[in-house]
Amino acid sequence: MNKIKLINTLPNVFQSRTDIASDIWLQDVEFEKGRLYLVEANSGTGKSSLCSFIYGYRNDYQGRILFDDEDIRKYSISQWTDLRKKHFALLWQELRLFPELTAMENVQIKNKLTGFQKKKQILEWFEMLGIADKVDAKIGRMSFGQQQRVALIRTLCQPFDFAFVDEPISHLDDSNSEIMGNILTTEAKRQGAGVIATSIGKHIELQYDRVFKL
Repeated sequence: MNKIKLINTLPNVFQSRTDIASDIWLQDVEFEKGRLYLVEANSGTGKSSLCSFIYGYRNDYQGRILFDDEDIRKYSISQWTDLRKKHFALLWQELRLFPELTAMENVQIKNKLTGFQKKKQILEWFEMLGIADKVDAKIGRMSFGQQQRVALIRTLCQPFDFAFVDEPISHLDDSNSEIMGNILTTEAKRQGAGVIATSIGKHIELQYDRVFKL
């Protein structure tokens, strides 16, 4: 996938509003592979909806969303499965980790499906992010900031053309935020991929090609 395009897109819940002032909603917007984007939003402006629409998790919107000029409403279940496995990585704001499993088990759920990352690389990321001692700890006993770092590692255990990270550093200090940004951009560059980050305040400090106001 080389391009994501939104054409006159708007969440259905906003259809009756006449005060929409956005760089994305009701606009023609393109995200290109290999570029870095930041979507800045206030609470309640549809940030998580945007993530869900692009990921195909929800379709309660007007307008069109295209992947390489193909309307995603036409995608079959098998096409979505292939897309999410090979082309589009998503770090959910709420993380969606399994609290009863360990940090490594959560990561390996995805990596065993894709076979994409070597265990050595995964352990190196744990070390870089300061959670090497949490590899065998259950997620439910870890802080939210520690869980965010595990979720990033899991997100990178697949090939992708775009990585969508929804408020990935909301509970991280500046040092870990910088490390997370370096890991994310290094992996994206290695794959020639694009990154779309969202924020309602604190955001990863990257050299963004464009910043959108949602």
